[in-house]
Amino acid sequence: MERTSGAGRSGVVTDTRGEGRALRATWHHEAGVVVLSVWRENVCVATVRVDPDDVPELVEVLVSGLADGYDITRHPRSATG
Repeated sequence: MERTSGAGRSGVVTDTRGEGRALRATWHHEAGVVVLSVWRENVCVATVRVDPDDVPELVEVLVSGLADGYDITRHPRSATG
């Protein structure tokens, strides 16, 4: 994930299909939400506003899926991390 603003408040994950697709996660503490947005090049095409209380469940799904099905031998990290 590429961090896009200070103190880890926002990050971007590129879509494996390319074509400028990406998912951006941005904390908006002032509004009390995390915004997940879908981008195509420089255009936001969809958003989901997530209550911070729901973030641990989202993280759990991602971590559990990674633990259950990710094969490090098939997807090694690059030398740059």
